[in-house]
Amino acid sequence: MEFTDLIRQRFSVRAYKATPVPEEVLGRVLEAARLAPTAANRQPFQLIVVRTEGREAELKRIYGNAWFTQAPLVICACTQPDKAWVRRDGKVYADVDVAIAMDHLTLAATNEGLGTCWIGAFDVQAAREVLGLPEVVEPVVFTPLGYPAEGPRPKQRRPLEVLVHYDRW
Repeated sequence: MEFTDLIRQRFSVRAYKATPVPEEVLGRVLEAARLAPTAANRQPFQLIVVRTEGREAELKRIYGNAWFTQAPLVICACTQPDKAWVRRDGKVYADVDVAIAMDHLTLAATNEGLGTCWIGAFDVQAAREVLGLPEVVEPVVFTPLGYPAEGPRPKQRRPLEVLVHYDRW
């Protein structure tokens, strides 16, 4: 698919089919995340792939909306801030790095005919417990991963004139 079309086709899916995701398709989606650039190539992120079947109740502790566990898979992207590059002013780039990896993942999923939905409003403590995360690992974002049971909605985005400045603010 042409890249601009791919970007336009990606949307936040909130209804999924129960159709399993073939391992080779999952592998290509995960590989896209692995290839994402990170600051100083530190690669301070980890992905946890959770098969939802039989784990719906514990996953709903993390995020309660019913569609979260409709997809056959849920992916949690985590960072290890102590392994991330730090800018001179102290800004830790762990969240930036994991966001780039997740963007690669969501676009690769769209290219494979899969749906995703970026979820940041989850219960961090429940995520830690359910996924058995060590203290040094921070869960940043979740996404279901599966075949959409709905089509895209029109995107509502601010115009470029509002978002882009040239040379100065």
